[in-house]
Amino acid sequence: MTHQTAQPATLALHADDVLNNVTDVAPPIHLSTTFRYSDNPDELAPIADLSEKPEDQDPKQHIYSRITAPNSTRFETILSALLKGNAIAYSSGLSAVHAALVMLNPRRISIGHNYHGCHGVIQLMSRLTGLQKLDLDCPAEELHAGDVVLLETPLNPHGTAFNIEYYAQKAHSRGAYLIVDSTFAPPGLQNPFDFGADMVMHSGSKYFGGHSDVLCGVLATNRKDWYEQLWGDRVFLGSVMGNLESWLGVRSLRTLEVRVQRQSQNAERLVAYLHTALHAEQPAADSDEAAVQKVLYQINHASLQKEDAEWLKKQMPNGYGPVFSIVLRREDWARKLPSKLAYFHHATSLGGVESLIEWRAMTDARVDRRLLRVSIGLENWEDLRNDLVGAFKALLEAE
Repeated sequence: MTHQTAQPATLALHADDVLNNVTDVAPPIHLSTTFRYSDNPDELAPIADLSEKPEDQDPKQHIYSRITAPNSTRFETILSALLKGNAIAYSSGLSAVHAALVMLNPRRISIGHNYHGCHGVIQLMSRLTGLQKLDLDCPAEELHAGDVVLLETPLNPHGTAFNIEYYAQKAHSRGAYLIVDSTFAPPGLQNPFDFGADMVMHSGSKYFGGHSDVLCGVLATNRKDWYEQLWGDRVFLGSVMGNLESWLGVRSLRTLEVRVQRQSQNAERLVAYLHTALHAEQPAADSDEAAVQKVLYQINHASLQKEDAEWLKKQMPNGYGPVFSIVLRREDWARKLPSKLAYFHHATSLGGVESLIEWRAMTDARVDRRLLRVSIGLENWEDLRNDLVGAFKALLEAE
């Protein structure tokens, strides 16, 4: 079996075998920013004589880390196999969004209630280029050739999903492009290219890093001309992924599939429990279900979108994502709940092996102040359930 026909779990471990030039099973950490030229004068070629196309570069020869480096090249090689498109890594997710908009330079961008940082990048671009922001569900006639639809699915912070194929058809009917922010559904859960995406974006700080210790962003595309332009632009934008972060990223990608699918399974079980408890009829006064109903007002997650089951099951066949949101009945309870939990860290970001909960008002001024974003890790889901229910009861007992 060749690497081209291997399954994702195998590719995560072997797609970068072509870059092996040492005997180490675990790739070494290369921290150098600068690399020596060949000692053989006959192998020295002036830059004017070299191709500037990324596919013509020798993946084992490096000059300066703003162009290429050993660990980032490995990271991109593995991601290209997993994402089913040519992948380019950046210093952060927002750097990736910025790079996409710099390259495409749209006049209009259709966007919904996406991550607030993406709206910040759009505001910056608006100052520079006059970029106009349209609603995600604006009439198709408002889009023109070269415009962009930026679709985040599942959505931050709610964990709810949108139909990629629908928005791809809408964009393409007007000559516009669809960029899908698939951060909440990495490979193993969702492949936007299968449903018409022109470009896929990830905040790799989340699941690609997976251990709360990597900051990076990723773009992927199947268009050769776009890939070449993005690759060339990055040299001058300078928003490259660091050497150590790239090494940590390679380490993390090895276990991406098993981590994400288990985290998604844990989240779906926890969501199902909370949803059932919330709608239980006449629970006993001192029961767990009664505590859930007294404290919890609403829960949001793609797994609860029963009316969308037909397209959603095709789009996310292996799970609906490890992130969901809960809305409590009182703002002060949302502020206090994290302090009552034992197994959830009260912190922003998501995607790590440990479960996080965030009173989202701490970082996003737009949300309901009763909302908490929950990122499920690899703990036993029943322990997480008991922790949440215990925290609900602690809030009630403090009244």
